Amino acid sequence: MAENDLAVVAGEFLSILGPSGCGKTTSLRMMAGFEQPSEGIVLLNGEDVTATPAYKRPVNMVFQHYALFPHLSVADNVSYGLRQRQPKPSRATIANAVKDALAMVRLRGFEARRSWELSGGQQQRVALARALINRPSVLLLDEPLAALDRKLRREMQIELQNLQRDVGITFLLVTHDQEEALSMSDRVCIMREGRIVQVGSPRELYDEPCNHYVADFVGKSNFFAAKVKSSSAGAIEVSLADGRSARARVPRTAKAPSAEEAIVLSIRPELMAIAKDASRLPQEAEVKLEGRVLNRIFLGEHTEYRIGHERLGEFMLLSSRQAERDGGIFEIGDTVVAGWRPDAALALAQN
Repeated sequence: MAENDLAVVAGEFLSILGPSGCGKTTSLRMMAGFEQPSEGIVLLNGEDVTATPAYKRPVNMVFQHYALFPHLSVADNVSYGLRQRQPKPSRATIANAVKDALAMVRLRGFEARRSWELSGGQQQRVALARALINRPSVLLLDEPLAALDRKLRREMQIELQNLQRDVGITFLLVTHDQEEALSMSDRVCIMREGRIVQVGSPRELYDEPCNHYVADFVGKSNFFAAKVKSSSAGAIEVSLADGRSARARVPRTAKAPSAEEAIVLSIRPELMAIAKDASRLPQEAEVKLEGRVLNRIFLGEHTEYRIGHERLGEFMLLSSRQAERDGGIFEIGDTVVAGWRPDAALALAQN
């Protein structure tokens, strides 16, 4: 495969994740046939469909705002695609297909309602049923949960996962919401400025980002400017801005930096520990930074602390409820010590 090729495995749930303007929706529209690529081809089940018009491709698309017909009932919205076929299926065939499609999305009994009589989640399910009734090879989802509130969005994420497993159809989701992509997908494709940066499982992207951009886009992380002192077998020693040395590992997805190269040290906030003084940090915590608590944000299961360091700037860490019971709760203005294990730090290219 070429550097910017994307291969989607049949039956998987793949998300394309990236900021606004990175090209993810354009990519989806090219797969649907709504846009023509300026170069390259689109293959579906091994067949070149680049020049095939949208209505002849075995794919269906669910749009961000659902695009339901307000003057039609739920049943007529769902059956719309079937009724456009030539030859047109019989009324009994269409009625049975609608019944099965609505059962699939748990909306049986809603056939006679209009779209404006439905909640946002129900409208989204109608749009899904309309897309799935034709049993496409690929279902394309263009930020279908963006209009829902946080709680309903989380519920629909689970619904979509379950639905995809039940029907066995390839799902391709476009989103700028990292939590949505990580929680739902078998694999995630990270895009930037029209190019693919990294493709991998959610865990791989979080634990083994290939560069600073991916580590910053997927989850939260602390970044410290550093310079490589020595490198061997995937483990390196670096010098931080305050002159102290630290050890780090190179992700298996990244290229090992060379000596004297300027890099970024990335540490996930949940991998850092906090204490009143260095003696109370875990023994394996090799790097110990003294700083002052700037902010404390209660998150229920965790508390997020933002710490200011004189030379290294501001960084954050997450302290669990258990850690707070063992080590105490810190107030804004408190002087604290934060530390991390060598294997918690990733040496990443700056790009």
